[in-house]
Amino acid sequence: LLAQVRTELLRLACSEPCGLRGALLDLCVEHGKACHDVGHITVDPAVVPTFQLTLVLRLDSRLWPKIQGLLTSGPAFTPLKLSTGFRVIKKKLYSSEQLLIEEC
Repeated sequence: LLAQVRTELLRLACSEPCGLRGALLDLCVEHGKACHDVGHITVDPAVVPTFQLTLVLRLDSRLWPKIQGLLTSGPAFTPLKLSTGFRVIKKKLYSSEQLLIEEC
């Protein structure tokens, strides 16, 4: 999963003026029909961000009945099993271009 995410983020950043250094990265976990915000990363604080990448990870659906309450009632350190599928949403911050959504 990590290699797939890395490849996709680099591919989406290659057309940007500062590459991945100009990105704001948001990390979310899909829980049912909602996405729960996990955190935000400014890749290079010395560079003014020009685009935003939102990485949406999915829980492994085969384990869903066993862990459906973890995101709301479990301890913060409880490990979650993720699916190999994910979605990346790219938004240019200084442009009126539409969102680019990549399903992987």
